Amino acid sequence: MVIPYYWAESRLQHKTPLRQITVRRWGWSDISQEDAQQLADQRVQEAMTCIESGEKLRRREPKEAYDSADGVPIREEVVSRHENVVITRNSYGALCLNTPDVFFADVDASPKGMLHMSMRGCLAMIVTSVVTGILTKSAMAGFSLAIGLPWLVSSVMKQINKRRLPKAEAQAKKEAMTAIQAFSSVHPAWHLRVYETPAGYRLLAIHDLFDPAGETARKALEALNADKRFARLCAVQGCFRARVSPKYWRMKYKVPLSLPKSKWPFPAEHVHLRKQWIEAYDQHAPRFASCRFITALGSSVVSAEADAVRVVHDAYCRAQSDLPLA
Repeated sequence: MVIPYYWAESRLQHKTPLRQITVRRWGWSDISQEDAQQLADQRVQEAMTCIESGEKLRRREPKEAYDSADGVPIREEVVSRHENVVITRNSYGALCLNTPDVFFADVDASPKGMLHMSMRGCLAMIVTSVVTGILTKSAMAGFSLAIGLPWLVSSVMKQINKRRLPKAEAQAKKEAMTAIQAFSSVHPAWHLRVYETPAGYRLLAIHDLFDPAGETARKALEALNADKRFARLCAVQGCFRARVSPKYWRMKYKVPLSLPKSKWPFPAEHVHLRKQWIEAYDQHAPRFASCRFITALGSSVVSAEADAVRVVHDAYCRAQSDLPLA
């Protein structure tokens, strides 16, 4: 797991009579901004040399701060460090816990049986409206149906889903918990702490340490039906990750300013605005918990290193409180 404190970007341009090549590369360091810039300059020169020799490389590295590869570490603002744990702030302002060897998995409980307007269904209604307009020789009738029919069907679906949602959510959570308990029964040596989240459950294993790219972690994430993207990024970035502060839209609180969409390190013109946004967010966030501890499954074995991460996680998440989840 590499989550540097300092970041810099270098840009190199090469012109020929036939074309212009512009290459950008990131550099990073825990030592200094200058050290990060030196690495960026080195990497951009190496990339330019490879491209000029005919190798097919990206001219610019992906903008994603976390979902990146090609040897680029997690590029997020480092808020604090606790031994091997790094707390970062993600693109939408929430804090995330990053650990190189303590197993986390979020198991979403997605409600089933919800009605959705498909593209094919919407197209069929529009075609029906056009045909009706032609047959009735009324453009107004066709236009009214084309606008009103999808709206009416969507409104009816919304009302049906609203009535179905509580029961569907409860059933989805029951099924997710059954799957978690089944995993625990097959792996009795695991000490799993189970937390409720707004979308389902979070699991934290505290009996041992794990390699995020290892076969044991991969198989466990697959068996628990964890998000496939999360499992892939665990291996790519060499860390497990858990959000430990609320999502602002779940708090049903509209902060007074729009959050700048730029990624870390922020451009100078966004620094002040983002600071104001974070200050407003931090005033409201303590009224909510990110997850709530509900039970422990399996063995009672505790790894001291894993339990130290558990303490940090529970404190940031307010996992022992009765606060509403967000």
